[in-house]
Amino acid sequence: MTTAPAKSGLLRSSAVVSVMTLLSRVLGMVRDMVVAAYFGSGSAADAFFVAFKIPNFLRRLFAEGAFAQAFVPVLAEYQSQRSFDEVKLLVARTAGTLGVVLSGVTLLGVAGAPVLITVFAPGFHSEPAKLALAGEMLAITFPYLLLISLTAFCGSVLNSYGRFAVPSFTPVLLNICMIAATVGLTPYFAEPVFALAWGVFIAGVAQLLFQLPFMARIGLLPRPRWGFKDEGVRKIMTLMLPALFGVSVSQINLLLDTVLASFLQTGSVSWLYYADRLSELPLGAFGIAIGTVILPSLSRQHASSDPKAFSKTIDWALRMVLLVGVPAALALALLAEPLIATLFFYGAMTQVAVEQSALALQAYSLGVLTFMLIKVLAPGFFARQDTKTPVRIAIICMVANMVMNLILIWPLQHVGLALATSLSAMLNTTLLLWGLRKAGVYEFAPGWGRFLLQLLLACAAMLAVVVWLNPEHATWFAWGWQMRAGWMSVLVAAGGAAYVLALLLAGLRPRHLRH
Repeated sequence: MTTAPAKSGLLRSSAVVSVMTLLSRVLGMVRDMVVAAYFGSGSAADAFFVAFKIPNFLRRLFAEGAFAQAFVPVLAEYQSQRSFDEVKLLVARTAGTLGVVLSGVTLLGVAGAPVLITVFAPGFHSEPAKLALAGEMLAITFPYLLLISLTAFCGSVLNSYGRFAVPSFTPVLLNICMIAATVGLTPYFAEPVFALAWGVFIAGVAQLLFQLPFMARIGLLPRPRWGFKDEGVRKIMTLMLPALFGVSVSQINLLLDTVLASFLQTGSVSWLYYADRLSELPLGAFGIAIGTVILPSLSRQHASSDPKAFSKTIDWALRMVLLVGVPAALALALLAEPLIATLFFYGAMTQVAVEQSALALQAYSLGVLTFMLIKVLAPGFFARQDTKTPVRIAIICMVANMVMNLILIWPLQHVGLALATSLSAMLNTTLLLWGLRKAGVYEFAPGWGRFLLQLLLACAAMLAVVVWLNPEHATWFAWGWQMRAGWMSVLVAAGGAAYVLALLLAGLRPRHLRH
């Protein structure tokens, strides 16, 4: 039985989460390659992506977003100030209350699937077959919300006790299940795309069952109990409701993009999906990893009244994100079309679809850094149990995003939607950073000028190497997949090596990255 969090450095913990998450994202790319090869960007693919996006969006709000940000600070407070038995009771009552609430939401979602599709993809109404197909698949995929939210609950507990590897590995199972379902189950359905929907459902079951033994190992496998009147549960719920907006504004914006994209030409939803998947690679592999690791630390530092350590943790996280996010954003912008072609130009995927997805990716790349920064700035509020400030910021950004959507969609079509999302993320980041500074909980540590100069020189070196080695546009489509994959590997390796070497020559050392 474990009664205290395991101790490990933030850099080491972040590396563990990053490696596991990168594995998941790489398998996610393989999954999307398989899906693109089987279904391309036609009506069936559009219908599935909407049917998957709705529960996945709600999952990000309940699981990765609002719930985790509300639950972890309260759990850290119990760890610091109460007995292990009280912690165990909080976990049991939270599990029971969350399970009952989400079971109700899931039943409503399954029963109202056709209505939800009409609401979230109103453009499908002009295509009854696509509308009906999406509704049927949503009834299958919606229970994923309940299963993955309980999985995320277990992951939050494990993270709070320093067990980061298991929760960060768990998403790998989703990709494995969806790949296996696409390849193995497709022949058994009259409408082959249903295999994907069942793959999502099976993945939810597998992910939850995978984490339960590790919960038992730390002595916190819950026996769910209804606890709506429990002090801790009510505090979590109070923090969670406004956090639904505060932490998930980028996801809300992406869902609004889907609503508007459903009115555009067939393929628009899929083009945005493929572009979004690539733009989220650095976010998932590093941004979310840093945010996941620092939240328990920030919560403990706040609970123990250590403002200097709190500010130092945020400063470290910002530098780590810039170190990865800036070159990642530049590389995605420069190599958008070669990347999309390398990963998805197979089977049913056409050259036009690759080009349109690449344009969306370039628009998303403008916001990649800010998507990552949001993940490390938002915990600075939630760790202090301040949900009001992020809510105000979220409302401002949602309104700004919708206004920019309506302005940009007509001249730029789906690319305008992606650009509006990036611009609203920039606004979100600016306001979050300003809010932390205004509250006096974050001050820039010494050395930022030198660090930014080192970063600028390294990015310049990387860009020079990539531009020099990158072949002409038409070459990527003329090559076979082996040549595309091989040359992309060369570009990534050479650009990465140039970046790291330039950082070292500029004086940055591994010891400077430790916290």
